[in-house]
Amino acid sequence: MWLSYLPRQRCVSYVIRDEVEKYNRNGVNALQLDPALNRLFTAGRDSIIRIWSVYQHKQDPYIASMEHHTDWVNDIVLCCNGKTLISASSDTTVKVWNAHKGFCMSTLRTHKDYVKALAYAKDKELVASAGLDRQIFLWDVNTLTALTASNNTVTTSSLSGNKDSIYSLAMNQMGTVIVSGSTEKVLRVWDPRTCAKLMKLKGHSDNVKSLLLNRDGTQCLSGSSDGTIRLWSLGQQRCIATYRVHDEGVWALQVNEAFTHVYSGGRDKKIYCTDLRNPDIRVLICEEKAPVLKMELDRTTDPPPAIWVSTTKSSVNKWSLKGMHNFRSSGEYDNDCTTPLTPLCTQPEQVIKGGASIIQCHILNDKRHILTKDTNNNVAFWDVLKACKGEDLGKVEFDEEIKKRFKMVYVPNWFSVDLKTGMLTITLDESDCFAAWVSAKDAGFSSSDGSDPKLNLGGLLLQALLEFWPRTRINPMDEEENEVNHVNGEQENRVQKGNGYFQVPPHTPVIFGEAGGRTLFRLLCRDSGGETESMLLNETVPQWVIDITVDKNMPKFNKIPFYLQPHSSSGAKTLKK
Repeated sequence: MWLSYLPRQRCVSYVIRDEVEKYNRNGVNALQLDPALNRLFTAGRDSIIRIWSVYQHKQDPYIASMEHHTDWVNDIVLCCNGKTLISASSDTTVKVWNAHKGFCMSTLRTHKDYVKALAYAKDKELVASAGLDRQIFLWDVNTLTALTASNNTVTTSSLSGNKDSIYSLAMNQMGTVIVSGSTEKVLRVWDPRTCAKLMKLKGHSDNVKSLLLNRDGTQCLSGSSDGTIRLWSLGQQRCIATYRVHDEGVWALQVNEAFTHVYSGGRDKKIYCTDLRNPDIRVLICEEKAPVLKMELDRTTDPPPAIWVSTTKSSVNKWSLKGMHNFRSSGEYDNDCTTPLTPLCTQPEQVIKGGASIIQCHILNDKRHILTKDTNNNVAFWDVLKACKGEDLGKVEFDEEIKKRFKMVYVPNWFSVDLKTGMLTITLDESDCFAAWVSAKDAGFSSSDGSDPKLNLGGLLLQALLEFWPRTRINPMDEEENEVNHVNGEQENRVQKGNGYFQVPPHTPVIFGEAGGRTLFRLLCRDSGGETESMLLNETVPQWVIDITVDKNMPKFNKIPFYLQPHSSSGAKTLKK
């Protein structure tokens, strides 16, 4: 029997958004602090990594955005003394960034599913990545930073043997031990130098969500959805202490340099500091407004002066730890775990404000406009063709607004919408993209000669998305004419326009991917004229898009003749054809 390999269908997506997305739009999954430059890196569910100044007196802390991922960023690590950042994403890639300049240097496509966790061995400049494909890959950071966009082939060691999806990963600073946590409820331990499996540690009764190793790799801390924190001795291959501090799942852990105090947070929104040697000594640092996803200690002094916390909401808070050691030395703590503790802090010392994310949307029946509602209950009206917001409607009744904007028209579905990043992501695929034909007048486009041609919405949109790609220019003569007009100050020209009816904002991200979610290439509309981007587009753009944008072959508009027959209940005679 012969099996032929069928390539996956390719689709085109784009994101409707502001040119500069200053605020985290959704939950923040990962934090990294660069104390030397006073910078905080945040990464999360809107796919964007952002850099913030953590100087207390600075009015606007936003520095820059690092954009290249197309789905949630699940973890980040700063390497090479803050020069390089590595990120892991649900778009199945690991990316290598120049952290100082904020650009993506290379993309690693070794994983076959969501990449959920990273671990870093500072002494070895070694990074490990793991995720839902059950694989752990090891990366030499110095090799990664030498890669380029076109030369990104790299060999890697892999640690296999996980039976389930991996959600947490830890490596000690010396790079001698790796531990993974998964939905399997066990901790698996390897030696990254030999890739040999060392042991499996049982004890948790639910997913292991967070892991930490001490410097020499002899002890490990784990936080689990079962609500406990466990301390393991790897030498004895067993759990040596269990801490029941939280009412619900423990999702985030941090530990001080001496490995004597653990900071924990999770589903119950509370952040505690517990003395590992005397678990009765514990302090409730603060209560967040949403479940805690990640914490990052400010390690500029010992004991740490503050802790940064991110949650399923889009803001990030810095909580002061001043006064913590007074608690410890004076014994002013409550060791009766049934009595509620008083929080050390009621207000954060600093807040990096987040923005709203879209949580609900309705495609209007003109199949061109969308109504959305965000986490602040604001309703907005969007234009899919022009890839922009039409109007902010404020806190109006969502269902009423849908009724108000109903039109008696029938247009087939020709795109799909995704809200996973908290923004509108519109996807076009070959099977539906060309289904919608409307008259120019009905679409609100007037023609200079008074005619009313039928327009294909998907075809026009693809032409607008790729209008800067040199291959879509009509011919070299027009290109020269366009340059002349540009010199004369006339920028309006049919070469520039893409489709002659409308344009999309040049900052619109365009994503070429495979059906099923794997991203092949992401770029901004305006960058498709760049030499590297143009070359990568030649390799990536599917034939059905080339037919429309390069060859200008609009799909055929089929007129279908039909008869209307009276219904039998009407009493009218059946017509003879």
